[in-house]
Amino acid sequence: MMKKLSFILTITGLLVFLFSACEKETNDIADGNGILKLSITDSPIDTDGITGVYITFIDVQYHTQESGWNSFEDFEGPQVYNLLDLTRGETDLLGFFEMEAGTYTQLRFMLEAPQMGGGSHSNPGCWLEFEDGTEVPLFVPSGAQSGYKAVGQFTVPANGTVSVTADFDVRKSVVKAGNSGKYILKPTIRLIIDDQSGAIAGDVFNIREDHQIVIYAYEEGIYTEDEAADPEPENPRFPNAVVSDPVDEEGHYYLAFLAPVSYDLVIVLNLDGDFNQVLGIVENITVEANEVTLVDIDLDDFYPEDDEDDENGDDEDDENGEDDEGK
Repeated sequence: MMKKLSFILTITGLLVFLFSACEKETNDIADGNGILKLSITDSPIDTDGITGVYITFIDVQYHTQESGWNSFEDFEGPQVYNLLDLTRGETDLLGFFEMEAGTYTQLRFMLEAPQMGGGSHSNPGCWLEFEDGTEVPLFVPSGAQSGYKAVGQFTVPANGTVSVTADFDVRKSVVKAGNSGKYILKPTIRLIIDDQSGAIAGDVFNIREDHQIVIYAYEEGIYTEDEAADPEPENPRFPNAVVSDPVDEEGHYYLAFLAPVSYDLVIVLNLDGDFNQVLGIVENITVEANEVTLVDIDLDDFYPEDDEDDENGDDEDDENGEDDEGK
């Protein structure tokens, strides 16, 4: 009970930190302008063996109908991040950027990245790190030329600050390119206004030995069985999940930066790092802005009964090599 209480307090403290204002002096802001506080975060990758997803930002841009794409003059690059350090609500600050007050719907991230067939990749700018210490280039098609768009509406207030977080979600973004075995980054980036988002967190009980559990959050009613089907090449399984989180060794999960709507939680079993089956769904979880919704999950309510029988040995011969009828 004390461990669970400590976890809840830790989550609550983290969320308070994420939603707390981080003000910048506005005395020097030009009339009619405001400040965008821009951070980045990530959802964990569910592929075994990858311990680092490193990307290098060389420019960040915003879009207006009048002038098209514009670079933030205050951005200081290049900046290198391991996206896997930024999961479970962790963020890193890209910067404070002065902008004309108004509503925006797109940002664009320019990356320093190797191109397929582009020769030497000794310093690739974007790369993957594996648990055995090896590193491979992470190819980013058009990452340096056209960049990657992040979509989500936010309003910059005159003489004020809006805090926005870009979620890169490497689970969806890092894929293998065809039959070459090379890894490519196809970012799926969403923009979240920090003080308009909440989270779902909790404990998962009765996880069986060697079972890896991943929790996927879907907006209510979106999930269908097709989501769990084998994906097409260079596409992820569970493509329409908003966020996901592998349950850790202590049985905790944490789904951050969720819009204040209702969600269904899809409970997935992985074995040896590979998808095995969907165990079940917890439906209609309401998220409120600036709050953590606590949802505990008991897997005994979801494991198929025949799996329980197999684990108990009910369907196997006894230790003398005879079944019940043969005694």
